[in-house]
Amino acid sequence: MAEADHEAENIVVATAEKIFADLANPQTINHDKDGRWQAPLWQALSDAGLPLALVPEHLGGAGADLADGFGVLAAAGRFALSVPLAETMLAGWLLAQAGIAPPEGEMTVAPVRPQDAITLHADGTLSGRARGVPFARASRHIAVLVSGASGLSVALVPTDRLRIDTGLNLAFEGSDSVVFDKVEPARIAAVPVGFDQTSLMLMGGVVRSLQIAGALDSLLAITVKYAGDRIAFEKPIAKFQAVQHNLAKLAGESAAALAAATSAADALANATAFDDAVFLEATSAKIRCGEAAEKGAAIAHQVHGAIGFTTEHILHRYSLRALAWRDDFGSESYWAVELGKRITARGADELWPLVASR
Repeated sequence: MAEADHEAENIVVATAEKIFADLANPQTINHDKDGRWQAPLWQALSDAGLPLALVPEHLGGAGADLADGFGVLAAAGRFALSVPLAETMLAGWLLAQAGIAPPEGEMTVAPVRPQDAITLHADGTLSGRARGVPFARASRHIAVLVSGASGLSVALVPTDRLRIDTGLNLAFEGSDSVVFDKVEPARIAAVPVGFDQTSLMLMGGVVRSLQIAGALDSLLAITVKYAGDRIAFEKPIAKFQAVQHNLAKLAGESAAALAAATSAADALANATAFDDAVFLEATSAKIRCGEAAEKGAAIAHQVHGAIGFTTEHILHRYSLRALAWRDDFGSESYWAVELGKRITARGADELWPLVASR
């Protein structure tokens, strides 16, 4: 049974990687100034059922488990994918928590920042503001976690009912401010007991951690190849001790991010609730991957020199996205404080057993 599950996961991830390789080649995208690559890519992803991979079959999704979905997201990071696949998968997962069947097309999720909140009024309308919502303007619907007098619910809202103020992240992709002004949702339903905004932030944090780890893996491969090809003083720069030292540090940051992200993904995929163990894994991953993005991007660009900053080179596609993903679903500084609060509340005697159990 375990072997069959493993083969199924390999098929899902292999399908995603083939689509990415065929239709999301970073160099091809860099040279396509009109965005003509987007429609064929999204159509192929939709035909494979990947945007709704985390939605159960009875709600119209592909019914993949979290492990499969996380594998797809890590692969998307390795290709620096710049369409809202991760956001649509996350929105579908959030809607499924409330038993809402997702619509077709691109989606995103709100809120993305822990401090933001959307209010459900007694008349069923929504009010509030969500900042930094990825791909909001490019999406047809937003899955929104809302708070009302009776508790938390998930609402499905068409974007044409919202005011969206355009914004950009470091990678020049949509990071929009969405205003809910007495908006009537298309669907709304309560979430299960125990699910809260922290649950959404932790899930989103694991998603971004996997994407960052994937991007750093590609940054490492690109940088090692460049160092081996670039000749200075009649030999590859990879032969110089200073460059070798930097490559070793970049490899260490990439490995640390991958270990933290995959550990958190495994913990969440096998958990039955967003308990302290999941909190520790997810927050640690977001913190460590954020730090790795900062250090890894700096090293990769240092090795490449000026060429790494040009629009013609693909390096910036990975570095800028890895850096931009740090801010979504809580920055490393936010989660460091929250993790400290959680550990303090548990008490010093509980820290080692919790860490050792992982």
